[in-house]
Amino acid sequence: MPRILAVADEVAEALYGEALQRLRPDVIVSCGDLPFDYLENLVTRAAVPLVYVPGNHDPDLARVARHLAMWPAPVMTVADDVPGPQGCENADGGVVAAAGLRFAGLGGSVRYKVGPHQYTQQQMRWRALRLEARLRVRRALLGQALDVLVAHAPPLDLGDGGDPAHRGFAALHGLVARVRPRLLLHGHVHPFHRRQPDRTLGTTRVVNVIPYRLIEL
Repeated sequence: MPRILAVADEVAEALYGEALQRLRPDVIVSCGDLPFDYLENLVTRAAVPLVYVPGNHDPDLARVARHLAMWPAPVMTVADDVPGPQGCENADGGVVAAAGLRFAGLGGSVRYKVGPHQYTQQQMRWRALRLEARLRVRRALLGQALDVLVAHAPPLDLGDGGDPAHRGFAALHGLVARVRPRLLLHGHVHPFHRRQPDRTLGTTRVVNVIPYRLIEL
């Protein structure tokens, strides 16, 4: 029974201490908007895979990658080859296998100002369709179903906020209905020191993980 430690948006000081060893996760999942050094600390100390998607406050990883590619080879180091938190795997727009589970990711929030990792509803619809196509190919070739969808923002009208910056994505409803993950993990909507109730979307359990949640599958 894999144990998923999911984190998002707020640094949990308890995870710098003994809580991380006590939780004994098999995999760590970040739903975005966390400092890279915090994620690197978690993955190093837990010694398990860490899968993440970016949030709307995270830097533009594509721009970082383009910047690194401009440097002459002698200037670059092995660590520079992969933008983002080192030792962690970016699932945004793709599929990642870890701890015997299949994770797919759709990071970012609804566009409310100029900045990276923000999308209109239509842009996220196209991102979701591209991800769905990859999942269908993977299932046809490998017979693998999706276990966990990792998002930064929640589905529209399902645990999202009423202000423009914290609205959810309509596209997640159709994607979940068609690929039927066991879990949808997200952050972005801060619970203000109280745990948000889990929700369901079809047969999928939807969990706001801020600041962290341990989930057993």
